[in-house]
Amino acid sequence: MIRVGFLTSGGDCQSLNATMRGVAKTLYQTYDDTEIYGILEGYKGLIYGNYRKMKPSDFSGILTEGGTIIGTSRQPFKKMREPDENGLDKVKAMKDNYKKWGLDCLVILGGNGTHKTANLLSEEGCNVVTLPKTIDNDIWGTDITFGFQSAVNIATNAIDCIHTTAASHGRVFIVEVMGHKVGWLTLHAGIAGGADIILIPEIPYDINSVVKALEKRNKQGKKFSILAVAEGAVSKEDAALSKKELKAKKREKLYPSISYQIGQEIQERTGQEVRITVPGHTQRGGGPGPYDRVISSRLGSAAARLIIEGKFGYMVGFRNGEIVPVPLNDVAGKLKIVNPESSIIKEAKGLGICFGD
Repeated sequence: MIRVGFLTSGGDCQSLNATMRGVAKTLYQTYDDTEIYGILEGYKGLIYGNYRKMKPSDFSGILTEGGTIIGTSRQPFKKMREPDENGLDKVKAMKDNYKKWGLDCLVILGGNGTHKTANLLSEEGCNVVTLPKTIDNDIWGTDITFGFQSAVNIATNAIDCIHTTAASHGRVFIVEVMGHKVGWLTLHAGIAGGADIILIPEIPYDINSVVKALEKRNKQGKKFSILAVAEGAVSKEDAALSKKELKAKKREKLYPSISYQIGQEIQERTGQEVRITVPGHTQRGGGPGPYDRVISSRLGSAAARLIIEGKFGYMVGFRNGEIVPVPLNDVAGKLKIVNPESSIIKEAKGLGICFGD
């Protein structure tokens, strides 16, 4: 018999259910007596002892279902060592529940913050296997995260839909794509959607360069332009500020988001009409696309194999087309960013895409 706890933490995304299904189906195929505990609402459930015992039927029909059937929540890693409002030691509570339930392993699906806490639990003696979830694709140690490609599909569709109205009215449209710290989603959706300008956090922009690119298109007789802007895009002036100064500036909240600031500056400098579109949480919603269903099934099955082999303290990653175990302590605390000198950026520039630098 084997007893495993499933936990999904952080922001939801497509393919969480598909990945859990991959783990569960492989375990059920291997062991005649498999118990799976669905830990409810992420680390909150592990802290406060909330779970439900799952059945094989719970994992049927969820390959195409978005969200997470066991719920999720955000529990910041930096507060994990702090007692809750009632003085509860969160780390001790998680370890106690792990032991109380008699778990052989915790399967944790999440992003960067989730992996920090997962590594903490591993170091505290819990058997842990993790899976890389985020639409941002920013987890170190894996070429791709599940949820990313489905989000690219949605963001690209938003840009595709904007093209017709932008062309009809001869306007500048800004499509704001999710991504506070990294620009993978904006970069891929921008290229796929035919954006003329792509602004990402890793390449601070100069508004003069953006305006110059728009004016060049106008001179070429192109009456509309589309910008794909990451929500974490930053100007060169702001990038030069200290963290404290930048936080103070953001607290002023002069604009709803960076896209509105860029839009106003473009309108003032060029006289062109500018419209802002923010797809927002639609990028995390809906069911997973075919690519994510395949990658999630593979990752989930590989995670189950690690459990079967008794190999714990690993994240299941995807590198060069193959599934590989990556030590958790190598993953925790690291961010996979877009390299401004990478080939994909150079190739995009070769296509005439402006990055504002």
